[in-house]
Amino acid sequence: MTMAAAIGLVVLGLVVLTLGGDLLVRGATSIARLAGLTPAVIGLTIVAMGTSLPELVVSVIASVDGQPDISVGNVIGSNIFNVSMIMGAAALIARLPIRGQVVKLEYPVMFLATVVTIVIARDGLIDRVEAGALLLSLVVFTAYMIRLARVEATAAEQQDLTVAAERKVLKGKGAEVILAIGATLAGIGLLVAGGKALVDGAVRLAQLAGWTERVIGLTIVAAGTSAPELATSVIAALKKESDIAVANLIGSNIFNLLGILGVAGLILPLQVSPAMLASDVWWMLGTTVLVFLLMFVRKSLSRPDGLILTGTFAIYIWGLLR
Repeated sequence: MTMAAAIGLVVLGLVVLTLGGDLLVRGATSIARLAGLTPAVIGLTIVAMGTSLPELVVSVIASVDGQPDISVGNVIGSNIFNVSMIMGAAALIARLPIRGQVVKLEYPVMFLATVVTIVIARDGLIDRVEAGALLLSLVVFTAYMIRLARVEATAAEQQDLTVAAERKVLKGKGAEVILAIGATLAGIGLLVAGGKALVDGAVRLAQLAGWTERVIGLTIVAAGTSAPELATSVIAALKKESDIAVANLIGSNIFNLLGILGVAGLILPLQVSPAMLASDVWWMLGTTVLVFLLMFVRKSLSRPDGLILTGTFAIYIWGLLR
């Protein structure tokens, strides 16, 4: 396989992953609505986690195929990319006011998940017991968020969740169930095919370019699978919807650590390379702390903060590739 073919396979995989993720979310959302679930439940589960489906599929496939550096690197790289590059880019577009809920609940959970992940990975392995604990933590957190949405959410927040869910519902006359099931199955198929193409292309690209699978996982794969988060946050910033721009990224990071490492580690224990433990996990923690400090000082993220965050990401990539 030539370099051009490997790059083409990576791009094809990303496109198919994006299409598959959108189809699966639309199909699952429609099934959930037909089953009588409320928009709040759908918005906080299927829709909220939908942008992280590419990361989930890629990490699981890479783990099963014996490429743990791509599997774990995808999660760590995505988290660094989310809170530095994407959040920084969103702040450069428009000032992002930070609401109390983000600082009081969502950020602390992200920070705690980051610290716990580093602690359990310190021996170079995330085993099935540790992965199960991560996944259980996500279930508990999601259940709490649903309860909070039902009890404390304002009318405006309830409306936002309803709109988010309605946007994903498939419209069809007389064949809603068939349409929803078909979209769900097609989405799953496309996700698997796209994930396999991306992993195979990334592995070959690493071999041809002389890069390690760790570097490919932390850069091309992580940035590529974070494309849905990038699109969602940039569009939200352009529309002045700061809550969506910030919450989308923090929620994605929580799901990446607790959900993706949880699922992938349950299927097959995940090896964490010494290089990641020596450098990348600390960059992940550092960018997590940095974004909190910037949010806490001014209760918002402005253009200077965006420059700091994107500059930090550039420094990380420079150090990784030099």
